[in-house]
Amino acid sequence: MAAYTTGKIIEFNNIKKEISRLKKNFKKIVFTNGCFDIIHAGHVSYLNEAKSLGDVLIVGINSDKSVKRLKGQDRPIIGEKDRAYILANIKPVDYVVIFDEDTPYNLIREITPDVLVKGGDYDGKDVVGKDIVEPSGGKVVLIDFVKGKSTSGIIKKIKEG
Repeated sequence: MAAYTTGKIIEFNNIKKEISRLKKNFKKIVFTNGCFDIIHAGHVSYLNEAKSLGDVLIVGINSDKSVKRLKGQDRPIIGEKDRAYILANIKPVDYVVIFDEDTPYNLIREITPDVLVKGGDYDGKDVVGKDIVEPSGGKVVLIDFVKGKSTSGIIKKIKEG
């Protein structure tokens, strides 16, 4: 579909070439990931804050198969191509990559970002990819979620009417 064409959505197997180009231009790369099933204000706030940590923000999104494994058969609400397109058109997002695994570990290994960003709910937990990012001189940053803003909350509200 022509409506879904954007140079910001990159196939997993093409990301390494783009990363090489960015690093040659001394760009500070920030990476975050998630399902991003129903985009809401909390997501946009999180993405704006993540982008402020570097020059280029890459967002990895779980494929539909991955979301189903993680969240259950009723998810995702919005398909991966639509989610990627929506994210690619949010101002702070520079690139979107869809990944099939349950975690973005292999994608993080391909990118080796300067900054790995996760939500504040990871405080005290192991952040996937930390063992890749920190030894290469990068850092892990946790960003607080916007209180009362969540996809699960939106779905609950819709179901309850």
